[in-house]
Amino acid sequence: MELPDKTVIAGNRDAWNDSARHHKDTEGWHTLVNSVGHADFSCLDQTITSLLLSVGITGKDVVQLGCNNGRESLSLFGLGARSVVGIDQSSAFLDQGRELASHSPHEPEFVEADIHCLPPALHERFDVALITIGVLGWMPDISGFFSHVAKTLKTGGTLVIYETHPYLEMFDPETDDPFKLDSSYFRAEPFVQEQAIVYAGTVEGKSPASYWFVHTMSDIISALINAGLQIAHFKEYPHCNREELYERYEQQPAQLPLCYTLTAIKRQA
Repeated sequence: MELPDKTVIAGNRDAWNDSARHHKDTEGWHTLVNSVGHADFSCLDQTITSLLLSVGITGKDVVQLGCNNGRESLSLFGLGARSVVGIDQSSAFLDQGRELASHSPHEPEFVEADIHCLPPALHERFDVALITIGVLGWMPDISGFFSHVAKTLKTGGTLVIYETHPYLEMFDPETDDPFKLDSSYFRAEPFVQEQAIVYAGTVEGKSPASYWFVHTMSDIISALINAGLQIAHFKEYPHCNREELYERYEQQPAQLPLCYTLTAIKRQA
């Protein structure tokens, strides 16, 4: 059944607002609260850290699209960013971001917005735009999404992506045979989930339905090009950058690409 994009976007927003309560007052949350007070705090791994440093964010204005609780947005200051704006449509996670920021020496700006309806004040404002793990799959229209991402960048600005590889969507790590192909790489229908979105394990009870889409690499690259972005870097990696369940796909004799980095530059209009 094909659902209107507005229904999908609203459903995902409600599901993420419900998810936020499951990530508060956990050991991971208290660790964050105790860590963000350091000026050089960063939760970013070496892969994305090295890429951001090579792109150059010292003294730059940076936007993170899909910032969740703001921990990565705060990390960008530790790499030298001049200003950071985190955008997310989950008000509950942004409240957590503001709470983390209150313990930090840095002052990010957090904006509650659907990426498809960004305030004009965010257009052509940033030198660097960042998208990290677990953002693209929530977008029903990847071409439309990247057209709005491109609007945030100044001419010559760079989009930086660090995402899970879509090949992984063909496998289900929780089945009896996690190495058996479970779904088509070219799947058109979204995965629909009515369990709460949590980073580890499960919680009892239903959550608002959420919708996860598979976008092939050709979908992603074509959407970037159509948005007026010129690809400058693309690299695939054998390490896992998502939930621990997926780490079983590392270090295999026939190794899958498990994640990738990509940068794209906004061309002159």
